[in-house]
Amino acid sequence: MSSDLPVEKKFKILTEITRASHFAWRQAALECCPGVDAQALVNRMWDITGVQTGTAYLKRLDPKGDLAQQVAGAIVWSSQSMGEDAHLVKGAAPGEWHVKHEGCPWHAWHDRLGLLPEDRPGCDQWFSATVRTINEKLGTKLRFETVKALPDGDDCCLRRFWVEQAK
Repeated sequence: MSSDLPVEKKFKILTEITRASHFAWRQAALECCPGVDAQALVNRMWDITGVQTGTAYLKRLDPKGDLAQQVAGAIVWSSQSMGEDAHLVKGAAPGEWHVKHEGCPWHAWHDRLGLLPEDRPGCDQWFSATVRTINEKLGTKLRFETVKALPDGDDCCLRRFWVEQAK
């Protein structure tokens, strides 16, 4: 095997190795812990990942700026960095932003392995924990909702972000 591969090709291979490692971890954990609920296990992993993600994002957020735009933009950047087809889309309402994934390698892996029922709940748990972590630290009311999801048969994953205003 040649080590003269372009860095872009190496990076694509590395991201696929990372996803493969996730599914190997999942299988090993379930084999070592018979009777463990697979969805609960995966959700807990994504919850921990979301806390770590939110903590990382906090280092770059400007609390005085458009929080929904910043967090949605950070998710798009993270997703693109992992080889996902993600875009930041301005919402119809002021301060509303969407993260749109037109294609997702995680979805493809879940589908290929017959684990599609774990796909959306895991993502939703990751988004939820990320948002919760940011809100806990900043005292804000950033919200998100899943509007569309590839695992649900939609043409994309679309998540809406906004900051709930105090009443």
